[in-house]
Parts: sequence; structure tokens; C-alpha cells
Amino acid sequence: MDGDDGVFGRRLRLRTAGLLMLVTFIAFEAMAVGTAMPTAVAELDGLAWYGWVFSAYLVASVAGMVTGGDVGDRRGPRTALLAGVAVFAAGLLAAGLAGSMAALVAGRAVQGLGAGLIAVSLYVVAGQAYPARLRPALFGAFSTAWVLPALIGPLISGLVTTHASWRLVFLGLLPLVLAGLLLVLPALRDLPAPDPATRPRSAGPFWAALAGLGIVALQYAGQRRDGLALVLAVAGLAALGAGLRPLLPRGTGRAARGLPTVVASRGLLAGSFFGVDALLPLTLTELHGYGAVAAGIPLTAGSLGWAVASWSQGRRPGLSRVRLLRAGFVLLAVGVAGTALVAIPGGGGWPAYLTWAVAGLGMGLGMPSVGVLLFEHSPEHRRGADSAALQISDVTVSALCVGVVGVLVAAAAQGALPLAGAVATAVALLTAVAAAGAVIAPRAALLPAGPAAPPSATTLRTP
Repeated sequence: MDGDDGVFGRRLRLRTAGLLMLVTFIAFEAMAVGTAMPTAVAELDGLAWYGWVFSAYLVASVAGMVTGGDVGDRRGPRTALLAGVAVFAAGLLAAGLAGSMAALVAGRAVQGLGAGLIAVSLYVVAGQAYPARLRPALFGAFSTAWVLPALIGPLISGLVTTHASWRLVFLGLLPLVLAGLLLVLPALRDLPAPDPATRPRSAGPFWAALAGLGIVALQYAGQRRDGLALVLAVAGLAALGAGLRPLLPRGTGRAARGLPTVVASRGLLAGSFFGVDALLPLTLTELHGYGAVAAGIPLTAGSLGWAVASWSQGRRPGLSRVRLLRAGFVLLAVGVAGTALVAIPGGGGWPAYLTWAVAGLGMGLGMPSVGVLLFEHSPEHRRGADSAALQISDVTVSALCVGVVGVLVAAAAQGALPLAGAVATAVALLTAVAAAGAVIAPRAALLPAGPAAPPSATTLRTP
């Protein structure tokens, strides 16, 4: 093979390294920051704000994804990627220097916005800067760049937090993110610019922002115990419904057969898993006195289970994806339900090391199956918009579930119920989310031949 051939050949190796660095750092912030949060919360005296650190990132990333697609369509991926890196770096700086929980939450929101911009732009850059024959290898490298932070990120985050400072989990990435951008810049200069006259502005960012405001209103309403809470909850539900309606396939909310169920399943998988994933380190730290490193090990166990199951199902392409999806939901429900054992005072936190590996196995079966089913249901000309809808479902339901966790933790911080009770309640609710996925999973099968599937109602623009 020629030395210039391949994504790591002489001609492309620096460009590929830069893209993978950016993917890795976004993945690290998404997967590993939870290990540092109990220490940050204790230092900033902000237990009632715990859930906002995660939901702010997720909500803002939805807006970033949709805005990144719109900006990329009208001005090209170079503008969107440069803006994304600048915003993400600003968020790292703000979070690392935060002197209060409000400042930390704001920094995380800025990070989420930048991460959403970058995530969309990277795939557009990959499509324009690499020949078609190299893209499968590049996307495989992208997947690896997500798996590695998931496996070792919580451990590294715990070690840095324990032996240095939680602030370095954010500030330490700044020079590395900028280095990744410098490696990609030469490729960005060669990308063609789109014709603005043929790329009208999309309404997607508006609807994404409206849905995000709805999630924020719902979470804030949950932390209040007065008459205003009901008003905020009603307004939040209305905004969320109005914002998601144009962004998701018609029938997603009721899990209509076919593509809507596939999109809904992605949200239920992510919401159940990441809701507990955000809660586990705090539970082990506060209820059982674990340090940051020990509290992060269950997250690594979950990622390992995810990787093993994902690899195993990939070696058996002939298996029914609908059955694998349902099996994934069942394993996820079992793993999440078993995690309730850590809420028992004096019982120790060791069960989480096992139960979260089981939950990871469920994700490793379910997530790839959702991706395969999407391509089975989605015609080629709609795959961009339908793939974006899949991501929006993922992030939106995750934000809602993490928001519920945040409301319960805030209630414990205010003395309304013990933390162990808040954890048990959260686990019960998130187990129900996974169980609901197991119930609807059979509806993800292809529609029988005959009438066409309901068309997708979305105004999302895609690269």
C-alpha cells in the first residue's frame, strides 16, 4: 500500500489526528466529567444545582447540533467548526474558573453549545475532505475515539480530581483542543464554500431553542414547591412539545410503528442509561464515602460492557435487530433496577460495579441496533434529517431524565427527602423508562409491504 494511502497515510495523518483529537475531547467531557462533579459540588456548596451541570450541557448541545447544520449549509463547515471550537474552549475556561455553581452551570451550557456545533461540522468535513473509499475507516476511527474516553475517561478524571483539582478536568483540555484545531485548519482552507443564495435559513435552530427552554422550565418547576411551579410546568410542556414536533418524525411521541419507534427507542435508551450514569458518582461519594477514583469505576464498567456487547453483536450481522433492541432494553432495565441496591444505607456501593456493567451490555446491544434499523427505514434522501432526529431524541430524553434526577437531588439537598430515597426514586423511574422501551421495541420492525410509512415531518436542514 502506498504511504500516502489511508486515513493515517502521509498526506492525511495530521488532518485525521486533528479530527480525532476533537472527537476525543468532546467525548471526554460528555462521558467522564461526572466523576469530578461530586467534588466540584462539595467545593462550591451547590448540591441543589447538581442536575443542572449535566442538563445544561445536553440542552445546549441540541441547539448546537441544529445550528451547526444550518450554519454549515449556508456558510460551510469551516465557519461552523471554528465557531464550535471557540465556543467549546470558552466553556472549558468558564467551567474551570467557576467560583459558584451558577457559573459552572453556565460554563457547561457554553461547552454543550460548542460541542453540538463541532459534532455536526466534523462529519461534514469528513465528507468533503476525504474520498469516499476512506470514509468507512475514518468513521470507524471516530467510533474508537468515543469508546476510549468512555473506558478510561472516568478513571483519568478521578485521578486528576483526587491528586490535583477538579478544575483541571476542564482547563487541562484547553491546549489540547486548540492543538487539534491547528491540525485541521489546513484542510478547512481547501473546502468549497456553499452558495448562500441557494441555502435559505432553516427554522431548526428556533425549534431547538424552544424545546431547550421547555426542558429548562420543567426542571426549574420541579425544584420549586409553590404556585409558580405549576405555571412553569405547563409552559415547559407546551414549549417542549411545540419545539420537538417539527424536529422529529411524526408519531415519535406515541411510538408509531417503524421509524418513529426507532427514533423514540434511541431516546429511551439514552435517557435511562445516562440518567443513572450522572447519579452514580454522587451516590457512591455521598452515601458510601467513596473517593473520586472509586466512584468512577462503575462508569468504566458500564463502558466496558457497552464495548463488549457492541463488538459481539457486530460479529453476528444476521441476527434480528428488533430482537437485539428488545434484549438490550431488558438488560438495561435489569442493570438500572439492580443499581437501587446502592441506595441501601450501610449496604455498600459494590453492587454498582456489577449492575452497571449489565446496563452497559444492554446499551451495547441496543444502540447499534437502533442505527441499523434507522438505515433500514430511512430512504437515502432523508438519512441526513432522520439521523439528526435520532441525535435530537437521544439528547432531549437524556436531558429530561437527568433533569428529573436533578430535581430529586435538589429535594434531598433541601431536606424534603433523604438522599437514599431520592436515589431509589430516580432508579425506579429510570427503570420504568427502560421497561417502556422493551415494550415498544417490536414496533421498530419494518412495516409490511403495502401502504407507505407515514412521512417524517421535520424542518431540519442537513449537510
